[in-house]
Amino acid sequence: MTSASFRVESPLRARHDEYARSETARRASTVEAGRGVAEGSHIAEVLWIPWGETAEIVGMFDRVETEYAAIRKGAALCDQPQRATIEVRGVDRVEFLQRMLTQDLKGLSAGSVRESFWLNRKGRIEGDLLVCELGDRIVIDCAGAVADHIATTLSQFVFAEDVAIENTTARVYRIAVHGPDAIKLLELAGANATDLEKLNAVHTCVSTAIAGSSCILARADRCGECGIEIFVARDQVLSMWNALLAVHDLLQGGHRRGRPCGWSAFNMARIEAGSPMFEIDFGTSSLPHETGLVDLRVSFTKGCYLGQEIVARMHSLGKPKQIVRAFRMESSTLPVEGTQVFASGSDGSIGDAIGVVTSSTMSPMLGAACIGFATIRFATSSPGTQLIIGADGSPERAVVQGELAFVGTSVGTSVRTKSQGPGRKE
Repeated sequence: MTSASFRVESPLRARHDEYARSETARRASTVEAGRGVAEGSHIAEVLWIPWGETAEIVGMFDRVETEYAAIRKGAALCDQPQRATIEVRGVDRVEFLQRMLTQDLKGLSAGSVRESFWLNRKGRIEGDLLVCELGDRIVIDCAGAVADHIATTLSQFVFAEDVAIENTTARVYRIAVHGPDAIKLLELAGANATDLEKLNAVHTCVSTAIAGSSCILARADRCGECGIEIFVARDQVLSMWNALLAVHDLLQGGHRRGRPCGWSAFNMARIEAGSPMFEIDFGTSSLPHETGLVDLRVSFTKGCYLGQEIVARMHSLGKPKQIVRAFRMESSTLPVEGTQVFASGSDGSIGDAIGVVTSSTMSPMLGAACIGFATIRFATSSPGTQLIIGADGSPERAVVQGELAFVGTSVGTSVRTKSQGPGRKE
């Protein structure tokens, strides 16, 4: 479903390289001040990695450890050229999307956010959406590779309704802030404190301005900490990024309040928090019940929507053929994406191939334990099931976890919240 014509260049690329050079210079001055040669010997350089055919994203700005720490203890700034925005206008927009999407949008009011799937007639996932109602329009966050397709296919179902759908990615850019100090950082950068109060609850959104730039802020805690998705005009994102990066804590040595963060650190945090991702852990060939997120994205009490018959049939059967599950390795070896997963025989022997690893990481929250997500046969997906996964060239043991989230109640709770809408099946 990837659009070959979709290719996004980050408007922040030159700024990121400048940041890396300034970090190297800062360390050099630290060495000159006699504060340690080890720190100064590191040369900061932005690591860019491909995101399919659609974009290049920052893998790491400097040190993954400090970027991860910003997510867990401060505020991490994330550049997201791989994300896209669709805008839905018209007085019938909520009613229309209620008939199209898997989530119950009845009563969706200004400032509310819902997470939902958009399916095709066969019940396959066309997109994983963050739906934000602003009072005069709806903005939808989705993967950039499928944005054109989603906007086009949704528009095909508009008949007499007062609804207009547009892929606005060419002029709306996406960044995010993750961490317990995310909202405080936005306030110190100039956002209105009254507006920000509306983001104290998860799945809320608000229109505001930061450093003179109009923007939309939507809360979605994908890393188990406060997460604020930012929609801003492409020609204003540089000034906003600079404003966020310019906030310093004068009471603690003048350190930055927000640290740029790449994919590597974000990936660690979102796996720990139990957040499988479209394009990585599931995709356009997946059914909702196969994602492990059906309770968070699908209502079983609302009216009809595209693909509902397939979803309802699978729900009545009680199980899909395969499902995304979290696993934890028993050894200190880390399997990579695409590695086959095997059943474990009663004697510990390698059984049949039952799935594939979709993402993995070493978890700082779990003492560097190796964890990840895998799509495996439902019949072998019960919590505690022993698996065998290849890692570092050897078959290693792993265990299926009871929940997608690895972390405790203090981190990750908001990610697993099921208060998505009034129609969720208990």
